[in-house]
Amino acid sequence: MAGFTASFGANWRMLKMRAAIGRVQLQRMPGSTARRQAKTKSFLYLVHECATSATRQQRYITTDFFSLLHDIKHPAICASIRAIATHVPDGVLDNETLATAFPDWPAEKILAKTGIRERRVAAPGETAADLGFHAAEKLFNSGVLDREDVDFLILCTQGSDYILPTSACILQDRLGLRRDIGAFDINLGCSGFVYGVSVAASLIASGAASNVLLVTADTYSKYIHDQDKSVRTLFGDGAAATLITAGDGAIGPFVFGTDGRGSKDLIVEAGGFRTPCSPATGVAADDGAGNIRSRENLYMNGGNVMNFTLREVPGAFTQLLERSGVAAEEVDFVVLHQANKFMLDALQKKLGLPEAKVPRRYEEIGNTVSSTIPFVLEELLAQGRLSRGTQTFLIGFGVGLSWAGASIIW
Repeated sequence: MAGFTASFGANWRMLKMRAAIGRVQLQRMPGSTARRQAKTKSFLYLVHECATSATRQQRYITTDFFSLLHDIKHPAICASIRAIATHVPDGVLDNETLATAFPDWPAEKILAKTGIRERRVAAPGETAADLGFHAAEKLFNSGVLDREDVDFLILCTQGSDYILPTSACILQDRLGLRRDIGAFDINLGCSGFVYGVSVAASLIASGAASNVLLVTADTYSKYIHDQDKSVRTLFGDGAAATLITAGDGAIGPFVFGTDGRGSKDLIVEAGGFRTPCSPATGVAADDGAGNIRSRENLYMNGGNVMNFTLREVPGAFTQLLERSGVAAEEVDFVVLHQANKFMLDALQKKLGLPEAKVPRRYEEIGNTVSSTIPFVLEELLAQGRLSRGTQTFLIGFGVGLSWAGASIIW
């Protein structure tokens, strides 16, 4: 019994974390309010008894305690998004400039259709890792955390500095982070932030990390042909640094989806080993709709991507509701990937959500790919709208084709 007591004491911190998660999940279980309250009281009573009696510790941990934990089908992780900092490059591409390049698209029409007034564009030689570096430095300079306390770095980008090594390793050195930390890249686009949050939260849940720095950064402007209005009007360059830590709050459950059948609907075809760059791949041509690009440039089949979004995102939203045990009206915010006004208008209508619950931020920065969701969250945090207990859904979707959703309780 003494050995058991010592072992339990060593794991008390983990027990308290699981109790916090369990309380949130049990309160949100489907069923009557009385049933939820009864199970919550039962759960917390067992936790208390485990903490105060070695005899009861042994009995409850081996029986009812884990039985109650098993009831939580899709548990959250006791972790939180503690802070976010963003960065955009100095270059600006506004609608007036685009209207000069595309005379049949005046500035007012571009704004009305996309909701975007201007985009930020990285300079020649300025990479996604550079943008991510500046975002991370802003985070550290805010004083929210010392860089010495970061014990894992994740970089989500589709614009690596090199084929190898991974840009996260380079960023670790540039940021002056410790050498005894993990670091790797995730090659994902519009769903990348949610994937990154899920990996960070999993690292925390496993005990492998306590303070994870998630950097999302992209420079799609480098892939876009100057005469392709179908994508040049949409995408902007930018980065976000998100600090995810163990402790208060709940991250999860998650939903994920992948449909590789649509991989060619949003693609830069040439430049990898499947289709190396050559004189032929660099030849630009008109696509028949007035857009000019080569196989080395970004291509998007807008109609197919729109159909994919309206088909999959509502299902992901419903899954999140079911796994979280909440009704739609109980969700305070649904932060969607900020693709453009046209797409978000259609999604908001399809989901049946009021405008106040679907915050947006793209007018001054455009579609920043993997960083669109943290750009919105940063603004909500600055406005004091993400207070303790706020229920937020995050849903990213796009290139892959890929989608992912997460429930966050602040």
